[in-house]
Amino acid sequence: MSQAPREANGDEKRELIVDQLRRVLSEEIVTGVLGPGVKLDEQALADRFQVSRTPVREVLSQLSVLGLVERRPHRGVVVLQQSQERLLQLFEVMAELEGACARFAAERMSEAEKGLLMTLHAEAAVLAETDDAIAYDELNSHFHRLIYDGTHNPALVEMALDARRRVFHFRHAQFRIPDRVRNSHREHCRVVAAIAAGDGAAAYEAMKAHILTVKDVSAAMVSRRTLRTVS
Repeated sequence: MSQAPREANGDEKRELIVDQLRRVLSEEIVTGVLGPGVKLDEQALADRFQVSRTPVREVLSQLSVLGLVERRPHRGVVVLQQSQERLLQLFEVMAELEGACARFAAERMSEAEKGLLMTLHAEAAVLAETDDAIAYDELNSHFHRLIYDGTHNPALVEMALDARRRVFHFRHAQFRIPDRVRNSHREHCRVVAAIAAGDGAAAYEAMKAHILTVKDVSAAMVSRRTLRTVS
């Protein structure tokens, strides 16, 4: 007797809602739709997204940890001005960690793991060609996770994921910029080639250069948002 497909339980649904709200609000903050000093009212956000205040409260708490908002006395939660200096520091750390991940992946990935990475990279090429930013963004996260896992070093993976979480809102928003999807894929080509060849040093340099490019793109987004705010 066949079983009906499993439906997401309450916790899974809540996590999905929280993830979606965090993505939308963080992107609006990063791109300047929600400028510095804007108050984020729990009830207004709950009404906007047609959810209860509980997931909204959780999202605002997460955004606070990420440094995008803060709770102020008598004002509630407000959007913070992004510190470009802090952003650059985070990306410098991210570049070193992901470079190390690429190096270890080149040296330690099995042929099957490399094959999976190359297959995913080929799928991303189609999305880059059609400039499908949303689908590419999802594959991009999977691409980097395959490289993390290819290190076979859980401690390094944990550190890389934590660093990625702190800048994920910028890495997500970068694909709104014209030609960024295609350029990102070209940067990935150099990483994949080095990993496939088992060249750890080249993989490190290619991945570090890729993340530093993302850093420059993100810094430009912050600068443009600041100009819009003061103009």
